Amino acid sequence: MKIKDILAPESMIMALKATNKEDAVKEMADLEVKTGIVNDEDEFIKSIWARENESTTGIGDGIAMPHARNKTINKARVLFAKSEQGIDYNSLDGQPVHLFFMITAPDGADNTHLQALAKLSGLLIDPDLVNALKKAQTPEEVIQLFENAEQQKDEAKKAEKEQAASASENDNDKEEKPLIVGVTACINGIAHTYMAQEALIKAGKKRGVDVRIETNGSEGVKDKLTAAEISRAQGVVIASDKKVDMPRFDGKPLISRPVVDGINKPDELIDDILNSKASVYHSNGEKSSDDSDNAKEGVWGSIYKNLMNGVSHMLPFVIGGGILMAISFIVENYAGGPKSPAFIFLNNAGNMAFAFMVPILSGYIAESIGDLPALMPGFVGGFMATVYSGAYGGAYVANVVTNAKSPAGFLGGLASGFIAGYLVVGLKKLFAKLPKSLEGMKPMLIYPILSLLFIALIMYYIVNPIFSAVNFAITNFLNQMGTGNLAVLTTILAAMMSIDMGGPFNKAAYVFASGAFANDPHSTVAAVMMAAVMVGGMVPPFATAIGTTFFKNKYTLDERRAGLTNWILGFSFITEGAIPFAAADPGHVLPSCIIGSAVGGALVGIWRIGVPAPHGGLWVSPLANHILLYFVATIIGSIVAGVILGLWKKPVDKQDQK
Repeated sequence: MKIKDILAPESMIMALKATNKEDAVKEMADLEVKTGIVNDEDEFIKSIWARENESTTGIGDGIAMPHARNKTINKARVLFAKSEQGIDYNSLDGQPVHLFFMITAPDGADNTHLQALAKLSGLLIDPDLVNALKKAQTPEEVIQLFENAEQQKDEAKKAEKEQAASASENDNDKEEKPLIVGVTACINGIAHTYMAQEALIKAGKKRGVDVRIETNGSEGVKDKLTAAEISRAQGVVIASDKKVDMPRFDGKPLISRPVVDGINKPDELIDDILNSKASVYHSNGEKSSDDSDNAKEGVWGSIYKNLMNGVSHMLPFVIGGGILMAISFIVENYAGGPKSPAFIFLNNAGNMAFAFMVPILSGYIAESIGDLPALMPGFVGGFMATVYSGAYGGAYVANVVTNAKSPAGFLGGLASGFIAGYLVVGLKKLFAKLPKSLEGMKPMLIYPILSLLFIALIMYYIVNPIFSAVNFAITNFLNQMGTGNLAVLTTILAAMMSIDMGGPFNKAAYVFASGAFANDPHSTVAAVMMAAVMVGGMVPPFATAIGTTFFKNKYTLDERRAGLTNWILGFSFITEGAIPFAAADPGHVLPSCIIGSAVGGALVGIWRIGVPAPHGGLWVSPLANHILLYFVATIIGSIVAGVILGLWKKPVDKQDQK
């Protein structure tokens, strides 16, 4: 995709009326809504200001690049705006801004759009292009300037490749050339990441130095550094506002700065490496280049991120173990009984996976908080949550799966993960001023011994006695629920699956149900809760598939094509298939799906449909206690959502239908 594909004359303001930052953002946002790029102006402006509050996008030299990537945005686009008099935008250099590039990218933007955005960002390092843009009078002139600059850059890259190929026989000369490596990354990964990469490479060329930069942008990691390049490098430049994989740079001179310094101070950063002004980096097992990440994202954002790190690592154990155990029950009932070799094998395999589930959850929550040193105490704390019932009346039990009488279980594992993570963070701060000659003792002796001692004491004397009682009470309460209360619970859980389709509400409902299932895989109520979240999660993709099939005039051709795949995604309990539809039209899609999911969840509770498996959608229907009713609840919920959505949505233009 070319840069001209994300520029458009109708998305240009050649003479901004605004005289201050607030009015400039509002004026540009008004045009984004008018041209159909943005659905919800208020939400879009909030996201723009959220990015500005992290750090100004006024990067200096009269340029500002406000940007956002979220569900309110329909299309990847760059809005160009120009102010003759200049606007105070709190730029890094304190100078007024004359050129604005408001970059928008939808949540589901594909790589071709993101590559074009990255290329445009990189071109803005060229001062000749910037000066020409300041003089441009028409939108067509702006587009032509970018096309020319893009062509020149592509030709230069081609020439470099040809030159490198022709010089391949003389690699010894190339090896003698100094090499500097680095990583650039920003929070949204749309613009600053690639501008910093371009600026650092140019600064290196001016000094006769090879510069290799790895980018961690919205496309993921690109131009990944190899071990050989890092080994040969004279030094490392990290220009990043988020976490970077750091241990690989152990022992290298390293400079770590915000990403804007990579854009505005590339010469200084390269010179500091060449002049040996950079300190040698020692990893000590830490992954992050920015210890302030958690503070930036807020307390709840940090908790959610750490929890999801544990849940994502735990899910394969829950899904694999849960489904094998459920299949073993079918074998037990219909193919040989409890002494059948097939039952014994499948049940043992499933139980083995389940035995690791809580320790994995706890360990990776801890690792997300305290990095690698927290992994061991997190695992041990999670293991203790499955083995010990506590100091008061409990004792060590050797067999985790069959003999643990009243473990702290899933909730205890959650607690141990956070406690272990913050224990290690505290130990790091406590021993931060240890002499450098003793640095090697921290990861090898101090952290493992003290973190293990403290987590064992806390789990044995505090967490397990409390959470084993809580776990026991919750399990009893759920198992004694009547049909009416159970239907209310399943309705809420199923509806939550559609509120944000993979976001915090969706994950909270799934974790609650899978946690109950993990605590007692034989529980009838836990199986009903799992059925409810699966029905709730299958409704959105099925609803959009129904809508695109039976209400074709309400959807574009691309949407109808995407709707076909949602038949399979729905059957497989992959809620994310509906996200592009929800992002494009949240006001209609989300309420429709929430209603349909709630209806399906209510039917699950009323009919007490149980599926003793934590994933699989309709593929695991043979495991349900009422196979036909499981299908019926899913179908009714999906039809309700699909019909509401189809009747509610407005028809699209005939041109878009083709």
